[in-house]
Amino acid sequence: MAPDPDLDPDSGFDAVGIDDDTRLVYRYVLAQGTVRVDDVVKDVPLERTDVGGMLARLRAAGLINRTSGGEGEYTAVDPRIALRALTERTETHLDRVRAAIPDLADLFEHTADRGSSGAGVHVIDDPALIGAWYTRLEHEVTGEFMAFDRPPYVLAGENPVEPLVLERGVLWRAVYAAEVLERPGAWAELRHAAAAGEQARIARTLPTKLAIADRRTALVSSTLDAHRPTAVVVEGGPLVDLLCTAFEAVWADSVEVPAADSLEGTAPPDRGPGTGDRALLALLGSGAKDETIARELGLSERTLRRRSADLLRRLGAANRFQAGAQAVRRGWI
Repeated sequence: MAPDPDLDPDSGFDAVGIDDDTRLVYRYVLAQGTVRVDDVVKDVPLERTDVGGMLARLRAAGLINRTSGGEGEYTAVDPRIALRALTERTETHLDRVRAAIPDLADLFEHTADRGSSGAGVHVIDDPALIGAWYTRLEHEVTGEFMAFDRPPYVLAGENPVEPLVLERGVLWRAVYAAEVLERPGAWAELRHAAAAGEQARIARTLPTKLAIADRRTALVSSTLDAHRPTAVVVEGGPLVDLLCTAFEAVWADSVEVPAADSLEGTAPPDRGPGTGDRALLALLGSGAKDETIARELGLSERTLRRRSADLLRRLGAANRFQAGAQAVRRGWI
């Protein structure tokens, strides 16, 4: 019966550049303490004959030493020290590879964009980044904004950026799933948005969450898991055209939301700073790094990004500087 590689304590040596034959040579040196090339050739059954090369690789890895002289002997180094140092060097190399991933991904995306007539597709699985992309579309739109709105949400319910967009004369059309009305106060908020200039309709169901800016860039949810949301950004090309067609089809079959008779008394409440918001604003304004802020607040960096995006959205800010200015204006800090 063949041995189970998962139970072999030496089975992971290939991860640090040591193949099976070289591993056998290494174990032989450890067992003997001091060896010559001829000793290895005589005593170790190997598939390959490059014993000198294997000993040289073990020496280069810092696992064995060689004495001086024409027929130098090879001696073992304490593996508790040598192997630990080797694995730490390997981890450092892997960290460098991981650090290169964003740049390599950008290179890949640029290549993909060139090969698809200018259309780009990006997958996002971070709630903070999904929210940031939505706010970016709001800030960049100049003519028309189309949206499917349905739970679950990754950002706060109110949207302070939309009124600013409507003031610029942007045509804003939104279709809401009927389940949105299950939230207390939602109907009043929809009528308020309609009175403020949004064209709002309600559909029985919606297949996904969607935002399209100027029929050029779309943000569409690919999963509806509140804990692990995933979205796709599509920039240009026939996929955006297809999403626009889908929006128009749902829009045509939806029911119009009547505007409130007056904006007075119908405006959604302006949710003030919550627990920890002032501390977060102070640290964001200080210019501290995310890892420092997360440590000081006892948060993970992922949670910090989500809370920061939520805070910026509630303040109608595109960046930390604007958030600080808005917070001062509102008397939050």
